[in-house]
Amino acid sequence: MKTISEQMELARKAQEAINDYTQEQVDEMCLAVGWEVYEDENIAKLARMAVEETGFGNVESKIAKHKRKVGGVLHDIRGAKSVGCIERDEKNGIAKYAKPVGVICAILPATNPTSTCGGKAVGMLKCRNAVIFKPSSRALKCTTEAISMMRKGLRRVGAPEDLIQVVEDNSREAVAELMKACDLVVATGSGAVVRAAYSSGTPAYGVGQGNAVPIVAEDADVAEAAKLICASKLFDYATSCSSENAVVPVEAIYDQFMAEMKKNGCYLVEGEDREKLKNHMWQINAKGKLALNQDIIAKSARFIADAAGISVPEGTEILLVEGTQPIREDKFHDEKISPVLTVYKARDFMDAYRILSELTSLVGRGHSCGIHTYKREYIEYLGEHMKSSRVTVRQSMSAGNGGHPFNRMPSTATLGCGTWGGNVTTENVHWKHFMNVTWVNEPVEPWSFSDEDMWGAFWKKYGK
Repeated sequence: MKTISEQMELARKAQEAINDYTQEQVDEMCLAVGWEVYEDENIAKLARMAVEETGFGNVESKIAKHKRKVGGVLHDIRGAKSVGCIERDEKNGIAKYAKPVGVICAILPATNPTSTCGGKAVGMLKCRNAVIFKPSSRALKCTTEAISMMRKGLRRVGAPEDLIQVVEDNSREAVAELMKACDLVVATGSGAVVRAAYSSGTPAYGVGQGNAVPIVAEDADVAEAAKLICASKLFDYATSCSSENAVVPVEAIYDQFMAEMKKNGCYLVEGEDREKLKNHMWQINAKGKLALNQDIIAKSARFIADAAGISVPEGTEILLVEGTQPIREDKFHDEKISPVLTVYKARDFMDAYRILSELTSLVGRGHSCGIHTYKREYIEYLGEHMKSSRVTVRQSMSAGNGGHPFNRMPSTATLGCGTWGGNVTTENVHWKHFMNVTWVNEPVEPWSFSDEDMWGAFWKKYGK
Protein backbone atom coordinates (compact mmCIF):
# COMPACT_ATOMS: atom_id res chain seq x y z
CA MET A 1 0.00 0.00 0.00
CA LYS A 2 1.41 3.37 -1.04
CA THR A 3 1.62 6.18 1.48
CA ILE A 4 0.07 9.58 0.82
CA SER A 5 3.49 11.10 0.21
CA GLU A 6 4.28 8.38 -2.35
CA GLN A 7 0.98 8.93 -4.15
CA MET A 8 1.48 12.69 -4.12
CA GLU A 9 4.94 12.27 -5.65
CA LEU A 10 3.50 10.14 -8.44
CA ALA A 11 0.72 12.64 -9.02
CA ARG A 12 3.16 15.58 -9.15
CA LYS A 13 5.36 13.81 -11.70
CA ALA A 14 2.34 12.89 -13.83
CA GLN A 15 0.99 16.44 -13.73
CA GLU A 16 4.36 17.90 -14.67
CA ALA A 17 4.49 15.53 -17.65
CA ILE A 18 1.33 17.04 -19.16
CA ASN A 19 2.00 20.61 -18.11
CA ASP A 20 3.10 21.48 -21.67
CA TYR A 21 0.43 19.44 -23.47
CA THR A 22 -1.20 21.18 -26.41
CA GLN A 23 -4.95 21.77 -26.44
CA GLU A 24 -5.30 18.90 -28.91
CA GLN A 25 -3.45 16.51 -26.61
CA VAL A 26 -5.55 17.59 -23.62
CA ASP A 27 -8.80 17.15 -25.52
CA GLU A 28 -7.80 13.68 -26.76
CA MET A 29 -6.94 12.69 -23.20
CA CYS A 30 -10.37 13.84 -21.98
CA LEU A 31 -12.14 11.94 -24.75
CA ALA A 32 -10.17 8.77 -23.97
CA VAL A 33 -10.91 8.90 -20.25
CA GLY A 34 -14.53 9.98 -20.74
CA TRP A 35 -15.24 7.10 -23.11
CA GLU A 36 -14.25 4.53 -20.51
CA VAL A 37 -16.96 5.75 -18.10
CA TYR A 38 -19.52 6.44 -20.84
CA GLU A 39 -19.32 3.21 -22.84
CA ASP A 40 -22.40 1.04 -22.27
CA GLU A 41 -20.77 -2.18 -21.07
CA ASN A 42 -18.46 -0.40 -18.64
CA ILE A 43 -21.12 1.79 -17.03
CA ALA A 44 -23.52 -1.14 -16.71
CA LYS A 45 -20.81 -2.94 -14.75
CA LEU A 46 -20.13 0.11 -12.58
CA ALA A 47 -23.83 0.65 -11.91
CA ARG A 48 -24.31 -2.95 -10.77
CA MET A 49 -21.21 -2.78 -8.58
CA ALA A 50 -22.32 0.51 -6.99
CA VAL A 51 -25.79 -0.78 -6.08
CA GLU A 52 -24.45 -4.09 -4.77
CA GLU A 53 -21.71 -2.48 -2.70
CA THR A 54 -23.56 0.53 -1.27
CA GLY A 55 -27.18 -0.62 -1.28
CA PHE A 56 -28.16 2.81 -2.63
CA GLY A 57 -30.28 3.51 -5.68
CA ASN A 58 -30.93 1.32 -8.72
CA VAL A 59 -28.92 0.17 -11.70
CA GLU A 60 -31.02 1.76 -14.47
CA SER A 61 -30.78 5.22 -12.94
CA LYS A 62 -27.05 4.94 -12.32
CA ILE A 63 -26.47 4.03 -15.95
CA ALA A 64 -28.48 7.07 -17.04
CA LYS A 65 -26.56 9.22 -14.56
CA HIS A 66 -23.23 8.18 -16.10
CA LYS A 67 -24.48 9.16 -19.54
CA ARG A 68 -25.76 12.50 -18.28
CA LYS A 69 -22.90 13.51 -15.99
CA VAL A 70 -19.94 12.33 -18.05
CA GLY A 71 -21.57 13.21 -21.35
CA GLY A 72 -22.57 16.60 -19.96
CA VAL A 73 -19.02 17.49 -18.95
CA LEU A 74 -17.67 16.34 -22.33
CA HIS A 75 -20.24 18.53 -24.05
CA ASP A 76 -19.36 21.52 -21.85
CA ILE A 77 -15.61 21.28 -22.52
CA ARG A 78 -15.84 20.55 -26.23
CA GLY A 79 -14.01 23.28 -28.11
CA ALA A 80 -13.31 25.22 -24.89
CA LYS A 81 -9.86 26.71 -24.39
CA SER A 82 -7.92 25.54 -21.34
CA VAL A 83 -4.33 25.81 -22.61
CA GLY A 84 -2.35 28.98 -23.26
CA CYS A 85 -4.18 32.23 -24.03
CA ILE A 86 -7.87 31.58 -23.46
CA GLU A 87 -9.11 35.15 -23.82
CA ARG A 88 -7.79 38.43 -25.27
CA ASP A 89 -9.34 41.89 -24.99
CA GLU A 90 -7.34 44.18 -27.28
CA LYS A 91 -9.36 47.28 -26.39
CA ASN A 92 -8.58 46.99 -22.69
CA GLY A 93 -5.15 45.42 -23.03
CA ILE A 94 -6.03 42.27 -21.09
CA ALA A 95 -5.06 38.70 -22.00
CA LYS A 96 -5.81 35.62 -19.86
CA TYR A 97 -3.65 32.50 -19.74
CA ALA A 98 -4.84 29.19 -18.28
CA LYS A 99 -2.63 27.27 -15.87
CA PRO A 100 -3.24 23.99 -13.98
CA VAL A 101 -4.18 24.00 -10.32
CA GLY A 102 -1.84 21.06 -9.75
CA VAL A 103 -2.91 18.01 -7.75
CA ILE A 104 -6.53 17.88 -6.62
CA CYS A 105 -8.01 15.81 -3.82
CA ALA A 106 -11.59 14.89 -4.75
CA ILE A 107 -13.81 13.42 -2.03
CA LEU A 108 -16.67 11.29 -3.31
CA PRO A 109 -20.11 10.39 -1.91
CA ALA A 110 -21.39 6.85 -1.45
CA THR A 111 -24.68 7.78 -3.11
CA ASN A 112 -23.08 8.56 -6.50
CA PRO A 113 -19.64 6.95 -6.32
CA THR A 114 -18.81 6.26 -9.98
CA SER A 115 -20.56 8.89 -12.10
CA THR A 116 -19.26 11.66 -9.84
CA CYS A 117 -15.63 10.57 -10.17
CA GLY A 118 -16.05 10.13 -13.94
CA GLY A 119 -17.38 13.63 -14.50
CA LYS A 120 -14.87 15.17 -12.08
CA ALA A 121 -11.88 13.44 -13.68
CA VAL A 122 -12.74 14.68 -17.17
CA GLY A 123 -13.19 18.27 -16.00
CA MET A 124 -9.96 18.23 -13.99
CA LEU A 125 -7.93 16.72 -16.82
CA LYS A 126 -9.25 19.42 -19.17
CA CYS A 127 -7.22 21.90 -17.12
CA ARG A 128 -4.09 19.64 -17.02
CA ASN A 129 -4.42 18.58 -13.39
CA ALA A 130 -3.80 15.33 -11.59
CA VAL A 131 -6.45 14.02 -9.18
CA ILE A 132 -6.40 11.63 -6.24
CA PHE A 133 -9.89 10.42 -5.38
CA LYS A 134 -10.96 9.65 -1.85
CA PRO A 135 -13.94 7.26 -2.18
CA SER A 136 -16.49 6.56 0.49
CA SER A 137 -15.48 3.53 2.55
CA ARG A 138 -18.87 2.15 1.56
CA ALA A 139 -18.05 2.41 -2.18
CA LEU A 140 -14.37 1.54 -2.37
CA LYS A 141 -14.63 -1.34 -4.87
CA CYS A 142 -16.86 0.35 -7.44
CA THR A 143 -14.94 3.63 -7.31
CA THR A 144 -11.62 1.81 -7.68
CA GLU A 145 -13.00 -0.03 -10.71
CA ALA A 146 -14.12 3.26 -12.31
CA ILE A 147 -10.65 4.72 -11.76
CA SER A 148 -9.05 1.59 -13.22
CA MET A 149 -11.15 2.07 -16.35
CA MET A 150 -10.13 5.72 -16.64
CA ARG A 151 -6.44 4.87 -16.19
CA LYS A 152 -6.87 2.51 -19.18
CA GLY A 153 -8.09 5.52 -21.15
CA LEU A 154 -4.95 7.45 -20.17
CA ARG A 155 -2.74 4.59 -21.35
CA ARG A 156 -4.56 4.53 -24.66
CA VAL A 157 -3.33 8.03 -25.57
CA GLY A 158 0.08 7.75 -23.90
CA ALA A 159 -0.75 9.97 -20.93
CA PRO A 160 0.60 9.14 -17.44
CA GLU A 161 -1.70 6.76 -15.58
CA ASP A 162 -0.97 8.44 -12.26
CA LEU A 163 -2.92 11.51 -13.33
CA ILE A 164 -5.86 9.62 -11.84
CA GLN A 165 -5.42 7.69 -8.59
CA VAL A 166 -7.50 6.37 -5.73
CA VAL A 167 -6.20 6.94 -2.23
CA GLU A 168 -4.79 3.65 -0.96
CA ASP A 169 -4.68 4.51 2.73
CA ASN A 170 -8.30 5.38 3.49
CA SER A 171 -7.74 6.17 7.18
CA ARG A 172 -8.90 9.50 8.57
CA GLU A 173 -5.33 10.54 9.32
CA ALA A 174 -4.16 9.73 5.79
CA VAL A 175 -7.03 11.62 4.17
CA ALA A 176 -6.28 14.63 6.38
CA GLU A 177 -2.66 14.43 5.20
CA LEU A 178 -3.79 14.25 1.56
CA MET A 179 -6.01 17.31 1.92
CA LYS A 180 -3.11 19.29 3.39
CA ALA A 181 -0.61 18.14 0.76
CA CYS A 182 -2.69 18.74 -2.36
CA ASP A 183 -3.36 22.07 -4.10
CA LEU A 184 -7.18 22.01 -4.06
CA VAL A 185 -9.88 19.97 -2.34
CA VAL A 186 -13.24 19.32 -3.98
CA ALA A 187 -15.61 17.77 -1.45
CA THR A 188 -18.93 16.24 -2.49
CA GLY A 189 -20.61 14.60 0.47
CA SER A 190 -21.86 15.14 4.00
CA GLY A 191 -21.53 18.29 6.06
CA ALA A 192 -18.77 16.67 8.11
CA VAL A 193 -16.76 15.93 4.95
CA VAL A 194 -17.13 19.50 3.70
CA ARG A 195 -16.14 20.97 7.08
CA ALA A 196 -13.03 18.76 7.13
CA ALA A 197 -12.10 20.02 3.67
CA TYR A 198 -12.57 23.64 4.70
CA SER A 199 -10.49 23.18 7.84
CA SER A 200 -7.62 21.44 6.03
CA GLY A 201 -5.76 24.66 5.28
CA THR A 202 -5.98 23.97 1.54
CA PRO A 203 -8.31 25.93 -0.79
CA ALA A 204 -11.54 23.95 -1.07
CA TYR A 205 -14.85 23.79 -2.89
CA GLY A 206 -17.66 22.17 -0.96
CA VAL A 207 -21.40 21.72 -1.12
CA GLY A 208 -24.29 22.53 1.19
CA GLN A 209 -27.11 20.31 2.34
CA GLY A 210 -29.84 19.60 -0.18
CA ASN A 211 -33.54 20.34 0.21
CA ALA A 212 -34.90 20.96 -3.26
CA VAL A 213 -38.46 22.30 -3.12
CA PRO A 214 -40.61 23.45 -6.06
CA ILE A 215 -43.82 25.50 -6.08
CA VAL A 216 -46.67 24.43 -8.38
CA ALA A 217 -48.55 27.61 -9.29
CA GLU A 218 -52.18 27.95 -10.38
CA ASP A 219 -51.24 28.40 -14.07
CA ALA A 220 -48.97 25.32 -14.21
CA ASP A 221 -49.46 22.42 -16.57
CA VAL A 222 -50.36 20.28 -13.58
CA ALA A 223 -50.11 16.90 -15.29
CA GLU A 224 -46.67 17.78 -16.66
CA ALA A 225 -45.50 19.16 -13.32
CA ALA A 226 -46.54 16.00 -11.47
CA LYS A 227 -44.85 13.83 -14.09
CA LEU A 228 -41.58 15.77 -13.85
CA ILE A 229 -41.57 15.84 -10.05
CA CYS A 230 -42.26 12.11 -9.75
CA ALA A 231 -39.64 11.14 -12.34
CA SER A 232 -37.10 13.29 -10.49
CA LYS A 233 -38.01 11.96 -7.04
CA LEU A 234 -37.94 8.36 -8.20
CA PHE A 235 -34.65 8.65 -10.09
CA ASP A 236 -32.04 6.47 -8.36
CA TYR A 237 -34.39 6.39 -5.34
CA ALA A 238 -33.58 10.04 -4.57
CA THR A 239 -29.81 9.73 -4.06
CA SER A 240 -29.33 13.18 -5.55
CA CYS A 241 -29.18 16.22 -3.26
CA SER A 242 -31.35 17.89 -5.93
CA SER A 243 -34.14 15.34 -5.66
CA GLU A 244 -37.37 17.11 -4.68
CA ASN A 245 -37.74 16.79 -0.92
CA ALA A 246 -41.06 18.63 -0.65
CA VAL A 247 -43.48 20.29 -3.04
CA VAL A 248 -45.77 23.30 -2.52
CA PRO A 249 -48.86 23.31 -4.77
CA VAL A 250 -51.31 26.19 -4.42
CA GLU A 251 -54.88 25.58 -3.29
CA ALA A 252 -56.46 26.32 -6.70
CA ILE A 253 -54.88 23.21 -8.29
CA TYR A 254 -54.19 21.13 -5.17
CA ASP A 255 -56.80 18.39 -5.73
CA GLN A 256 -55.88 18.08 -9.40
CA PHE A 257 -52.20 17.89 -8.49
CA MET A 258 -52.74 15.14 -5.92
CA ALA A 259 -54.80 13.17 -8.45
CA GLU A 260 -52.00 13.45 -11.02
CA MET A 261 -49.44 12.37 -8.44
CA LYS A 262 -51.49 9.26 -7.78
CA LYS A 263 -51.43 8.49 -11.53
CA ASN A 264 -47.63 8.61 -11.34
CA GLY A 265 -47.32 5.93 -8.65
CA CYS A 266 -47.71 8.03 -5.50
CA TYR A 267 -49.56 6.92 -2.37
CA LEU A 268 -50.61 9.30 0.41
CA VAL A 269 -49.66 7.98 3.85
CA GLU A 270 -52.08 9.28 6.49
CA GLY A 271 -53.15 8.88 10.13
CA GLU A 272 -51.43 6.19 12.18
CA ASP A 273 -49.42 5.06 9.16
CA ARG A 274 -47.92 8.54 8.88
CA GLU A 275 -46.72 8.28 12.46
CA LYS A 276 -45.30 4.79 11.83
CA LEU A 277 -43.45 6.08 8.80
CA LYS A 278 -42.00 9.03 10.73
CA ASN A 279 -40.85 6.82 13.61
CA HIS A 280 -39.15 4.46 11.19
CA MET A 281 -37.48 7.18 9.14
CA TRP A 282 -35.98 9.08 12.07
CA GLN A 283 -34.44 7.15 14.94
CA ILE A 284 -31.99 7.73 17.79
CA ASN A 285 -28.50 7.04 16.48
CA ALA A 286 -25.35 5.80 18.22
CA LYS A 287 -24.58 9.37 19.33
CA GLY A 288 -27.93 9.65 21.07
CA LYS A 289 -29.37 12.06 18.50
CA LEU A 290 -32.53 11.80 16.43
CA ALA A 291 -31.29 11.26 12.87
CA LEU A 292 -32.34 9.87 9.51
CA ASN A 293 -32.40 6.08 9.59
CA GLN A 294 -29.52 4.97 7.33
CA ASP A 295 -31.49 1.88 6.35
CA ILE A 296 -34.05 3.92 4.39
CA ILE A 297 -31.62 6.04 2.36
CA ALA A 298 -32.05 5.52 -1.40
CA LYS A 299 -34.29 2.49 -0.96
CA SER A 300 -37.54 1.81 -2.82
CA ALA A 301 -40.89 3.02 -1.49
CA ARG A 302 -42.03 -0.59 -1.07
CA PHE A 303 -38.93 -1.45 0.96
CA ILE A 304 -39.45 1.55 3.25
CA ALA A 305 -43.16 0.89 3.68
CA ASP A 306 -42.64 -2.78 4.52
CA ALA A 307 -39.94 -1.95 7.05
CA ALA A 308 -42.19 0.69 8.63
CA GLY A 309 -45.04 -1.83 8.91
CA ILE A 310 -47.49 -0.02 6.64
CA SER A 311 -49.47 -1.42 3.71
CA VAL A 312 -49.36 0.33 0.35
CA PRO A 313 -51.10 -0.50 -2.94
CA GLU A 314 -49.39 -2.48 -5.67
CA GLY A 315 -47.40 -0.21 -7.94
CA THR A 316 -46.57 2.37 -5.26
CA GLU A 317 -43.28 4.06 -6.14
CA ILE A 318 -43.37 7.23 -4.03
CA LEU A 319 -44.76 7.79 -0.55
CA LEU A 320 -46.51 11.14 0.01
CA VAL A 321 -47.21 12.81 3.33
CA GLU A 322 -49.03 16.09 3.83
CA GLY A 323 -46.90 18.59 5.69
CA THR A 324 -48.22 20.24 8.82
CA GLN A 325 -47.54 23.64 10.36
CA PRO A 326 -45.71 25.01 12.23
CA ILE A 327 -43.25 23.54 9.73
CA ARG A 328 -40.39 23.32 12.23
CA GLU A 329 -42.36 21.02 14.52
CA ASP A 330 -43.04 18.38 11.84
CA LYS A 331 -40.05 16.13 11.15
CA PHE A 332 -41.17 15.56 7.57
CA HIS A 333 -39.77 18.99 6.67
CA ASP A 334 -36.27 17.49 6.93
CA GLU A 335 -34.14 16.04 4.12
CA LYS A 336 -35.19 12.44 3.42
CA ILE A 337 -32.87 11.08 0.63
CA SER A 338 -35.54 8.54 -0.28
CA PRO A 339 -38.71 8.36 -2.40
CA VAL A 340 -40.75 10.03 0.36
CA LEU A 341 -42.17 13.45 -0.56
CA THR A 342 -43.84 16.03 1.70
CA VAL A 343 -46.69 18.09 0.22
CA TYR A 344 -47.63 21.53 1.62
CA LYS A 345 -50.86 23.17 0.46
CA ALA A 346 -50.50 26.94 -0.02
CA ARG A 347 -53.29 29.52 -0.35
CA ASP A 348 -51.63 31.32 -3.26
CA PHE A 349 -48.21 32.15 -4.65
CA MET A 350 -47.17 34.44 -1.81
CA ASP A 351 -48.15 31.84 0.77
CA ALA A 352 -46.23 29.25 -1.24
CA TYR A 353 -43.21 31.57 -1.18
CA ARG A 354 -43.54 31.85 2.62
CA ILE A 355 -43.60 28.06 3.01
CA LEU A 356 -40.72 27.61 0.55
CA SER A 357 -38.60 30.22 2.34
CA GLU A 358 -39.20 28.64 5.74
CA LEU A 359 -38.48 25.12 4.49
CA THR A 360 -35.18 26.06 2.87
CA SER A 361 -34.15 28.22 5.81
CA LEU A 362 -34.58 25.24 8.13
CA VAL A 363 -32.82 22.73 5.85
CA GLY A 364 -30.93 23.25 2.60
CA ARG A 365 -30.24 26.95 2.94
CA GLY A 366 -28.77 28.28 -0.30
CA HIS A 367 -29.15 25.06 -2.31
CA SER A 368 -32.06 25.34 -4.73
CA CYS A 369 -35.74 25.84 -5.30
CA GLY A 370 -38.04 25.40 -8.26
CA ILE A 371 -41.31 26.52 -9.73
CA HIS A 372 -43.81 25.17 -12.25
CA THR A 373 -45.37 28.27 -13.80
CA TYR A 374 -45.44 30.37 -16.95
CA LYS A 375 -45.89 33.63 -15.05
CA ARG A 376 -42.80 35.76 -15.48
CA GLU A 377 -43.56 37.76 -12.33
CA TYR A 378 -43.45 34.60 -10.19
CA ILE A 379 -40.15 33.47 -11.68
CA GLU A 380 -38.60 36.90 -11.23
CA TYR A 381 -39.90 37.17 -7.67
CA LEU A 382 -38.09 33.97 -6.69
CA GLY A 383 -34.99 35.13 -8.54
CA GLU A 384 -34.97 38.40 -6.59
CA HIS A 385 -36.00 37.19 -3.15
CA MET A 386 -35.04 33.53 -2.57
CA LYS A 387 -31.79 32.81 -0.74
CA SER A 388 -31.13 29.96 -3.16
CA SER A 389 -28.28 29.44 -5.59
CA ARG A 390 -30.61 27.97 -8.21
CA VAL A 391 -34.21 28.57 -9.27
CA THR A 392 -35.16 25.74 -11.62
CA VAL A 393 -38.20 26.47 -13.78
CA ARG A 394 -40.56 23.79 -15.17
CA GLN A 395 -37.96 21.01 -14.88
CA SER A 396 -37.08 17.95 -12.86
CA MET A 397 -34.76 19.38 -10.24
CA SER A 398 -32.56 16.30 -9.82
CA ALA A 399 -31.65 16.63 -13.50
CA GLY A 400 -31.87 20.37 -14.05
CA ASN A 401 -29.83 21.67 -11.11
CA GLY A 402 -26.64 19.89 -12.10
CA GLY A 403 -26.87 20.48 -15.84
CA HIS A 404 -28.88 18.68 -18.52
CA PRO A 405 -29.45 18.91 -22.29
CA PHE A 406 -32.73 20.74 -21.59
CA ASN A 407 -30.95 23.66 -19.87
CA ARG A 408 -27.54 25.31 -19.92
CA MET A 409 -26.45 24.85 -16.31
CA PRO A 410 -22.83 23.64 -16.13
CA SER A 411 -22.67 19.85 -15.74
CA THR A 412 -21.56 18.79 -12.27
CA ALA A 413 -22.43 16.79 -9.17
CA THR A 414 -21.00 19.50 -6.88
CA LEU A 415 -23.49 22.28 -6.24
CA GLY A 416 -22.19 25.31 -4.37
CA CYS A 417 -24.67 26.93 -1.98
CA GLY A 418 -22.94 30.25 -1.36
CA THR A 419 -22.48 31.82 2.05
CA TRP A 420 -26.07 30.81 2.83
CA GLY A 421 -24.95 27.17 2.85
CA GLY A 422 -21.45 27.75 4.18
CA ASN A 423 -19.76 27.56 0.76
CA VAL A 424 -17.43 29.90 -1.10
CA THR A 425 -19.51 29.93 -4.31
CA THR A 426 -23.12 29.73 -5.50
CA GLU A 427 -22.01 28.24 -8.81
CA ASN A 428 -22.11 24.70 -10.08
CA VAL A 429 -18.50 23.68 -9.41
CA HIS A 430 -17.33 22.59 -12.86
CA TRP A 431 -14.25 22.43 -15.06
CA LYS A 432 -13.59 26.19 -15.05
CA HIS A 433 -13.04 26.03 -11.28
CA PHE A 434 -10.09 23.68 -11.82
CA MET A 435 -7.72 26.17 -13.44
CA ASN A 436 -5.62 29.13 -12.38
CA VAL A 437 -5.71 32.13 -14.71
CA THR A 438 -2.88 34.61 -15.24
CA TRP A 439 -4.02 38.12 -16.26
CA VAL A 440 -1.55 39.91 -18.52
CA ASN A 441 -2.25 43.64 -18.63
CA GLU A 442 -0.70 46.10 -21.08
CA PRO A 443 -0.89 49.90 -21.03
CA VAL A 444 -3.81 51.54 -22.84
CA GLU A 445 -5.27 55.04 -23.02
CA PRO A 446 -5.71 56.14 -19.38
CA TRP A 447 -9.21 56.67 -18.02
CA SER A 448 -10.02 59.74 -15.96
CA PHE A 449 -12.95 61.62 -14.46
CA SER A 450 -13.60 65.01 -12.92
CA ASP A 451 -15.09 65.54 -9.51
CA GLU A 452 -18.10 67.14 -11.19
CA ASP A 453 -18.61 64.11 -13.46
CA MET A 454 -18.50 61.75 -10.51
CA TRP A 455 -20.38 63.67 -7.80
CA GLY A 456 -22.28 66.43 -9.63
CA ALA A 457 -25.74 64.80 -9.49
CA PHE A 458 -25.10 63.64 -5.93
CA TRP A 459 -24.15 67.19 -4.80
CA LYS A 460 -27.29 68.61 -6.38
CA LYS A 461 -29.43 66.19 -4.36
CA TYR A 462 -27.55 66.20 -1.02
CA GLY A 463 -25.10 69.10 -1.20
CA LYS A 464 -21.35 68.87 -0.73
